[in-house]
Amino acid sequence: MRSSVFVPALLLSVITTSISCEAQKKTAFKANNQLLQTIQTDFEDGAKQYKVLKATLPPDRFPKTYFPQTGKSETSGSGWWCSGFYPGTLLYLYEQTGDTVLLNEAERILGVLQKEQYNKSTHDLGFMMFCSFGNANRIKPKPEYKEILLNSAKSLSTRFNERVGCIKSWDSKEASDFLVIIDNMMNLELLFESTKASGDSSFWKIAVTHANTTMKNHFRADYSSYHVLNYDVTTGGVKEKKTAQGFADASAWARGQAWGLYGYTVCYRYTKDVRYLQQAQHIAEFILKNPNLPANKIPYWDFNAPDIPNALRDASAASIMAAAFIELSQYTKGKDARTYMQAAETMISNLSTPEYKAAAGTNGGFILQHGVGHKPAGTEIDVPLTYGDYYFIEACKRYKELSK
Repeated sequence: MRSSVFVPALLLSVITTSISCEAQKKTAFKANNQLLQTIQTDFEDGAKQYKVLKATLPPDRFPKTYFPQTGKSETSGSGWWCSGFYPGTLLYLYEQTGDTVLLNEAERILGVLQKEQYNKSTHDLGFMMFCSFGNANRIKPKPEYKEILLNSAKSLSTRFNERVGCIKSWDSKEASDFLVIIDNMMNLELLFESTKASGDSSFWKIAVTHANTTMKNHFRADYSSYHVLNYDVTTGGVKEKKTAQGFADASAWARGQAWGLYGYTVCYRYTKDVRYLQQAQHIAEFILKNPNLPANKIPYWDFNAPDIPNALRDASAASIMAAAFIELSQYTKGKDARTYMQAAETMISNLSTPEYKAAAGTNGGFILQHGVGHKPAGTEIDVPLTYGDYYFIEACKRYKELSK
């Protein structure tokens, strides 16, 4: 699948045009000054929290969560899907504060993470390697970072199956199973960027094929998505549509809807294929017009949870959505653009209140409270989550940068 084919000049032109168009649209945005002040405080408080997190972290471990009731933290090795979020958040906070303690810690933990560039057993290399080394290479470019990212893209590409048209998410004991989760849309950015960096179009082709197959099969008529699809590896057909982390197979798991919204917005950024923009807008409409979306825009962990309005909220889903809505607003005009930006502003504002943002020195060093990881499995329920912090700080960063 991988070849030495170079990206057509038209494609590179699209990338350049995309950047210039985005820059033009940013000038029309009028930021909320009070929210900007709140965001600056979020950056400063986040930096303090991540120093607390740093102080309690074993040298070769990565933060996962913290349990307020017991006061205990949970960590992982570098192979866990969340390992890229800690260095990524450190780098975002360093950008906003200039605190070199954060940069030094990010560079230290990147050294622990770098071996995962050769990990072919996971589809999560986008989360793991692009949120970390991608940001590191953007802030302080190094040839070794570029090489690590390309090797990561090559490893991810080995999980692509041409007959199915997707990157495999999870391995299965059943030989004919080919499991794909909506989360996998978030790993395509690594592939798009690797084509830009290397000129190797095979990464790009895998990304758009996966996006197209997912768009065809993963979504319902109302543009909510299933969590897990099980394809038949021999025929490429769909065997099952189900959930793993949601309430039910037919329910709309909130973080899954966030992954889809963010993922198709990213696909439009790179390709300018209007089908991806329309898909992102359809998902946005499902989220924002859903009768079960609370007024404060912090979604319940599942839009169809049986105990609404007493169901748990998922701050991590809100963070991902906020970051996506900010970007999506830049690709749309008029009422739609205002709707997306207002949703993001509401989400950031409410996540920044004491109800969701932890007081300094608490929460095990994590920034946000009240995330829901895997409720059906009984794990990471109503706790901080490392990806919740990452996308919250990303949303704040995007808003601040637009204000300039």
